[in-house]
Amino acid sequence: MKKSLKARNNDIANTSRQLEILSKGIFADGELPTFAAKISTTNQFPLRPKKLEVLQINLGYMCNQVCEHCHVDAGPDRKEIMTRETMQQCLEVIKKTEAHTLDLTGGAPEMNPNFKWFVEEASKAGIKDFIVRSNLTIIRANKKYYDLPQFFKKYNIHVVSSMPHWTRGKTDKQRGEGVFDKSIKALRELNAVGYGIEGSSLKLDLVYNPSGAFLPGDQMGLERDFKKALKEDFNIDFHNLFAITNLPISRFLDYLIASENYEDYMYALVDAYNPAAVENVMCTNTISVSWDGWLYDCDFNQMLNLKVASKVKHIANYNEELLQNRNIIINQHCYGCTAGAGSSCQGTVA
Repeated sequence: MKKSLKARNNDIANTSRQLEILSKGIFADGELPTFAAKISTTNQFPLRPKKLEVLQINLGYMCNQVCEHCHVDAGPDRKEIMTRETMQQCLEVIKKTEAHTLDLTGGAPEMNPNFKWFVEEASKAGIKDFIVRSNLTIIRANKKYYDLPQFFKKYNIHVVSSMPHWTRGKTDKQRGEGVFDKSIKALRELNAVGYGIEGSSLKLDLVYNPSGAFLPGDQMGLERDFKKALKEDFNIDFHNLFAITNLPISRFLDYLIASENYEDYMYALVDAYNPAAVENVMCTNTISVSWDGWLYDCDFNQMLNLKVASKVKHIANYNEELLQNRNIIINQHCYGCTAGAGSSCQGTVA
């Protein structure tokens, strides 16, 4: 299995190197406007938070897959994982925050040994709207995960699953050999307990990321194609498809540079800039918590180590009032969330 950028000592694994690439070249010489300059032209600078609705918690970078486009640079060799002590600090915040959604991500969040305990405790603390971002194959990775569909059902967890394509070739190319077949098995198991069925409250959504240096197509059109193909070929049902733009960070940035597509891709993002998408980007209603408890405006900023611009920077010192009175940290990668119909962890935003 391939290793993460970090395990390979790849230069791009260094967040300061990524930020250097995003700040120099075509942006430093004025060939393209910086994101701050761009949103200033539409009177949207500085970007400010709205009412907090989502607490997104990264339970660790460990994953059973090493996907080509992964902005987390997750993999089996990543050992960063949230401790129960940090989870307890998160639970104290959950008890008093007005945020209504707990969004658990990774890596593969299910690989955290305290994953089930945390969900159970968060449920006791009053969380009703759970999201788990699952890569699907984790359900078939080991016997200890075989009961995940039933566990998800017990807590009415909204499962958001990665699925690059409805064909084996394109999926395995992006995510690794055998991933497609395991994903199909996992989807069938989720369907079997009631997930994704029309009229069911057990929400099952899929996530599509483009496999190359291009922007996603129309989300509704992609959803129709996915539903038709998965139903006809495998009798699989799901609710919605989210089309997410790949941001130029981590492994995807490494791919762009290696394939000599970086500048063309950044031009495509800037050309597709949509001020209407800026209004609803996920950083405006979300706080992202890293595996070690640091606070970020979004999951992407977390991966660039761009902590919140606030006196409060760690979950242990959480103060929602202070956090709401901050400017959101932005950089050129933010063009990915504001291109075309926009992009967030819930798909298009405009």
